[in-house]
Amino acid sequence: MSDPEPHVAETLEDLPDMTDLLSRSGLEFMQDILSGKLSGPPIGATMGFELTSVEKGRVVFSGTPEFHVTNPMRGVHGGWYGTLLDSCMACALMTMLQKGQHYTTLEYKVNITRAIPLGTRVDGIGQVSHAGRRTGVSTGEIRGAEDGKLYATASTTCLIMSADG
Repeated sequence: MSDPEPHVAETLEDLPDMTDLLSRSGLEFMQDILSGKLSGPPIGATMGFELTSVEKGRVVFSGTPEFHVTNPMRGVHGGWYGTLLDSCMACALMTMLQKGQHYTTLEYKVNITRAIPLGTRVDGIGQVSHAGRRTGVSTGEIRGAEDGKLYATASTTCLIMSADG
């Protein structure tokens, strides 16, 4: 039995307006994506991963890299690792934000420890280390969903902003 396809917006007009989005805490926002009340991130559909777990300070995206994310050497492109890790780490930070706050990634670093074989289901696990007034720091890992093998680690720093400036 396969999981249902997550709801993903296809155009900007399909997305809720910012006033609606900022009326939720970050945790509520992420829970609403997980439940299907809000659209999942379009980049996840493009890259083949979806949100699978949300709790305060921790988020998991799960996915399976397929042929369309390979590099010329037939391996999973490093950008796929980076996109999955940026998503889980930054969204973990999102769960710590108050109503009216949002974030943007300032920088992130990825360490690929081994190649992910095509067709292998993995989990991108983001965990908040620090959530301050202006910045947040998270770490991430990509692990095999079945065997727990470590494929990559990462860290990020995000800027926390308020809607009112």
